[in-house]
Amino acid sequence: MPADPLVCPGIAILGGGPAGLMAAEAARARGVEVDLFEAKPSVGRKFLIAGRGGLNLTHGEARPGFDTRYSRGTAQVSRWLDGFDAGALRAWARGLGIDTFVGSSGRVFPTDMKAAPLLRAWVARLREQGVRLHMRHRWRGFDSEGRALLETPAGERRLEARAVVLALGGGSWPQLGSDGAWLPWLAARGVAVRPLEASNCGFAVPWTPFFAERFAGAPLKPVRAHWQAADGQPRQRQGECVVSEYGLEGSLLYAIGADLREALRSTGQAGLALDLLPATPEAVVLEALSRERRGRSLSEVLRRRLRLEGVKAALLRECLPAAALADPARLAATIKRLPIPLGAPRPVAEAISSAGGIALEALDDDLALRALPGWFACGEMLDWDAPTGGYLLTACFASGRLAGEAAAAHAAASPAPA
Repeated sequence: MPADPLVCPGIAILGGGPAGLMAAEAARARGVEVDLFEAKPSVGRKFLIAGRGGLNLTHGEARPGFDTRYSRGTAQVSRWLDGFDAGALRAWARGLGIDTFVGSSGRVFPTDMKAAPLLRAWVARLREQGVRLHMRHRWRGFDSEGRALLETPAGERRLEARAVVLALGGGSWPQLGSDGAWLPWLAARGVAVRPLEASNCGFAVPWTPFFAERFAGAPLKPVRAHWQAADGQPRQRQGECVVSEYGLEGSLLYAIGADLREALRSTGQAGLALDLLPATPEAVVLEALSRERRGRSLSEVLRRRLRLEGVKAALLRECLPAAALADPARLAATIKRLPIPLGAPRPVAEAISSAGGIALEALDDDLALRALPGWFACGEMLDWDAPTGGYLLTACFASGRLAGEAAAAHAAASPAPA
């Protein structure tokens, strides 16, 4: 039996995360009627969870340096940011009564550090502006005639609208709604897609049981990572990471994860090495290790002369054979560049975000799907990649704004659905 129609007089937005909500606001500002459909009982669930430890809304880094943080799709994301960058995002938050500040790391937070007040104020304003929010409405793909189907509390409905904006998220944290179920539906309609993969995630390392049990949760800081970028050039970056039971995770791994994943794909090895004493030249390390020990153990020498102890000292013993520990030159070189045998990234469902999804070449400059006239897409559904630190959220907001404006323009020029 054919599904009953659910008619939207303007545009329909599928997904109530930051990208979808921003698309709704941008389209409504153009005077177009907006219906937003969210699968969960409330909008912004992942946004709220991500903000539990302090909502990192954006980053204070100036452009064009800001733009270079997007390892996949930099040119396209830069265009989105031309319309709505970090400064515009902070001004937008101020308009909701949410002041922000730049932390010591350059990350930008609300003054109260919380996500809930911003989301409450935003949703209230959207309702005041006339955006209609529909909860427990889940997109279920297309029927045999290519019409979108929604699972609703009243049963399956056929969606009819002048334009549709997809803002369904990627594949991370599927329990909050972004499960990637849409990938095969779009592929079947001729939209170029790529498999979803983990981004901003940890990597496996084959620790010994003793090391994993003793040091899981211990921070490695500061350290400097050495690796080879996707373009084949050597790179280095200072930061910190955390030992976990399965391997390594943390902000340093997130920042360089795209290159590490590409290296694992192409060669089977990530080629990561860590400088455990980034502020100390190798010659100084070698001199300290070459001096007479005077009865001191190696652990005491490392601690007294180099202030290298705890998890860093244990990591040396974990990764080096005993003969290397007895060779001052080899030990000094390894302290400055300790090879880490990284394995596979964690599953996409565990990751903070995902890469893959709708290929950027499947969209025009207004984020319209070339294979589906009148359909637009934004946010984490698209195949771009960004580290944590506010970059990810900023591009979600910016892409949502662009898609919402473009969908509104398309809807204004289109006949109303029957």
